[in-house]
Amino acid sequence: MAKAPVLTPRADDFPRWYQDLISKAELADNGPVRGTMVIRPYGYGLWERMQQEMDARIKEAGAQNAYFPLFIPQSYLTKEAEHVEGFAPELAVVTHAGGKELEEPVVVRPTSETIVNDYFSKWIQSYRDLPLLINQWANVVRWEMRPRVFLRTTEFLWQEGHTAHATYEDARDYAAHIHEKVYADFMVNVLGIDVVLGRKTPGERFAGAVNTLTLEAMMGDGKALQMGTSHELGQNFTKAFNTRYLSREGREELVWQTSWGSSTRMVGGLIMSHGDDSGLRVPPRLAPVQAVVLAIKGDDAVLAKVHEVGDRLKAAGVRVRVDDRTDTPFGRRAVDWELKGVPVRIEVGPRDLENGTAMLARRVPGGKEPVAIESLVQLLPAVLEEDQALLLTQSRERRESRTSEVSTIGEAVEAAVAGGWARIPWVNLGEEGEAELAAHAVTVRCLVAEDGSVPGSDDAPGNVAVVARAY
Repeated sequence: MAKAPVLTPRADDFPRWYQDLISKAELADNGPVRGTMVIRPYGYGLWERMQQEMDARIKEAGAQNAYFPLFIPQSYLTKEAEHVEGFAPELAVVTHAGGKELEEPVVVRPTSETIVNDYFSKWIQSYRDLPLLINQWANVVRWEMRPRVFLRTTEFLWQEGHTAHATYEDARDYAAHIHEKVYADFMVNVLGIDVVLGRKTPGERFAGAVNTLTLEAMMGDGKALQMGTSHELGQNFTKAFNTRYLSREGREELVWQTSWGSSTRMVGGLIMSHGDDSGLRVPPRLAPVQAVVLAIKGDDAVLAKVHEVGDRLKAAGVRVRVDDRTDTPFGRRAVDWELKGVPVRIEVGPRDLENGTAMLARRVPGGKEPVAIESLVQLLPAVLEEDQALLLTQSRERRESRTSEVSTIGEAVEAAVAGGWARIPWVNLGEEGEAELAAHAVTVRCLVAEDGSVPGSDDAPGNVAVVARAY
């Protein structure tokens, strides 16, 4: 009798495969309150690595980490009308605490533009205080009607950056820098995910922003996922909170602002971009565990060798785990590590010791081959880089092969419904066409210029709309 597959095949039921993988790879569980999630240690390890890589890039961009409260007075949100209108359906509001009704309800933060601005208005006095570049790692709450673990949850983890600048140009350029040099660099070069950098349409941009820059990735089923956004806020919040500074010329001026964020949604993107029917495939540059050294049997010599190999690889800078749990069947352990997507397994048994070899199993391209144990330290860095590059190539090839150039709304809908993306001239679509797409659960993911770059305005000549169904 054939052994039942561990995961539902992606081609049979992609959403079920996604849930199976999260469960079997021990990434997360559903929380007790609808829409919440419990992130398990291996899943949190992925998020920690994302934090480390992103945090380094954010600090390189000049921002410093701070922390703002979870609770925001409800009156703060009403100061910027478009902002409160955009978030109203998602707000969680606390009306009672300490056994009595609160004088003013407080909102559990859905995002922190309002409370950050309240403090920016106190901290900023003159041009010498600018630019003010702040980031925080925090949780936020948005009451989701259709939750899905990592992709859309009522509470999720993220980073949110908030900045204030003396000029519009400085704010615009900083939002673009975060978009390209922080987010895109991380997603392409660490996550190994091909992303399209573009500009949101007016109907899709962040509530309260004058421009939203986005990064869109194609998942394994052809749908799009918004991986991160960077917003030009103009002076909308500045006016609401009267955030002013004294210029070099001695004039009082309003600051210009940005905000930008990425979240645990990237873990969902990692799963759906790189996962296959055997489980997750983690890019080596991201992987909390880049290589696992497995003892096939509990022979003393084998156990000594796997620990020696582990120590040597660790000393060479490889993030390594030694699996010497020989009381658990080898096959089960190998499948578990495959599900978790660890890039490399190094399997050592008595026969391998006799030959001076180990079996090298590569998760990304698949396959096994015997290699000399003495060559592992020299061999592994090149193997890991090859596999990192392969994941990015596969991600890019999927997007390119499943993106159609179209000229009509009907063709765009057809391409999206069939599980791909479409590129259509924005002049052929416009806001009316955007509404027509929405009737088919299809959205404009972003606008790009003819050459694929980020356009300077919503109506720049030659703008192309990237259209897809999305998570």
